[in-house]
Amino acid sequence: MSEARVLSPVSARTFAGDGPVLGPLGLFTLLVGAALPLIDFFIVNVALPTIDHDLAAGPAMLELVVAGYGLSYAVLLVLGGRLGDQYGRRRLFLAGMAAFGLTSLACGLAPDAWTLVGARVAQGAAAALMLPQVLATIQASTSGQRRARAMSLYGATAGLAMVAGQIVGGVLVAADIAGSGWRAIFLVNVPVALAGLALATRSVPATRSKDPAPVDLPGTVLLTVALLSLLAPLTEGRAAGWPLWTWLALGAFPVAAAVFWWVERRSDRRGRTPLVPPSLFAQPSLRRGLAMLLPFSVGFGGFMFVIAVALQQGLGAGTIASGLALVPMAVAFFVASLAGPRLVVRHGTRIVTAGGVLQGLGVAVLALTVGYDWSHLALWQLAPGLALAGFGQGLQLPVLFRVVLSEVPNEKAGVGSGVMVTTQQSALALGVATLGSLFLSLTESSGAGRALTVTLLVWLGVIALTTLLSLRLPRTLT
Repeated sequence: MSEARVLSPVSARTFAGDGPVLGPLGLFTLLVGAALPLIDFFIVNVALPTIDHDLAAGPAMLELVVAGYGLSYAVLLVLGGRLGDQYGRRRLFLAGMAAFGLTSLACGLAPDAWTLVGARVAQGAAAALMLPQVLATIQASTSGQRRARAMSLYGATAGLAMVAGQIVGGVLVAADIAGSGWRAIFLVNVPVALAGLALATRSVPATRSKDPAPVDLPGTVLLTVALLSLLAPLTEGRAAGWPLWTWLALGAFPVAAAVFWWVERRSDRRGRTPLVPPSLFAQPSLRRGLAMLLPFSVGFGGFMFVIAVALQQGLGAGTIASGLALVPMAVAFFVASLAGPRLVVRHGTRIVTAGGVLQGLGVAVLALTVGYDWSHLALWQLAPGLALAGFGQGLQLPVLFRVVLSEVPNEKAGVGSGVMVTTQQSALALGVATLGSLFLSLTESSGAGRALTVTLLVWLGVIALTTLLSLRLPRTLT
């Protein structure tokens, strides 16, 4: 019996015999798998001071703890999507979930900083194997309103996970369960991964591309080189003092990117299936959606890093307080994302534009609040701006995911989701590198309050760009 037909009772219904259908339990399991990698990208932000204290890590090593995960995650996502198309998405989801649990255990037991960095790199690779299968499975096993609802829930989960990561991290570090301290932020993944494996085996339908293509080895190598040459120097440059290799790598990035695109186009013209088919970008929805997702994620990722550092080091807030300060943003995001599907039916993608305006207003309120009297700021005073920004983001991100994948055919669901998540993850890492470096540099000369105010104003400019780009999105979604 082929893998595509080995279905549990939960997911045994089909589209008139055309393929498996994703049931509620299967969707829940996939969303857990989608949340774990994003939570772990942000969960370390509030734990960095305690990791530094326990392992004597130092600034450069702490940067590697964050960047090692983000880099391996970003560079392998498209390959993970392609492997799912070829070998079966449920099979790769299970393998990724198992590997994520094992590498999380290795992170939690790491005896020194270098071991932790190595385990984080492996954890990012496991996440890259697991996450593309989530969107690809949704794309291949749902349609119509069921797909719209599933994509909206995915978007809600992704946005909530990015905020919840720092909330959960703060609570776990402060709780110091059995004296585990920061290690709990990794060890908590182990039982979640075990539960996910048990649920996925029974509830996630097995899908794969009807005509899978072999792995594009030259494209994989070139994409890896291009992303590493951009992200590695930007994430490590400031802490390392901008040595010669960072400038050489940045100079190599446009060359590597151009060679990658030339090789992919040539492969496409010769009838092969490249790692990132240029023909995908002929779809206006994907092209315009990615153009907006990139700056959106840069701003989001940079802010989440900056706010954790500002509250802990600038205001002296504890890990639990700095994490809980983001609760208004998380709640508002979740409420808005649940309302999104109904609003899209009525107003189309213009709710993305409305969300950009609301997000901008929220960030402007935050900047005024921080700039007015930073030294006497109470964390509750951040709540109005955070809630307004979170509500605007909740109107944008879930719909944006739907826009990007709306025209991607099912047989290319894996590579399409891989391209989208690679764009998002690379942009999140780029945001940490750029806005994070800006904030840390300004803190040294002007103090945390002024540095945070300037960073928020820069983010406001990025939001203005995304709001303008949202006007180019297709007005309606299928």
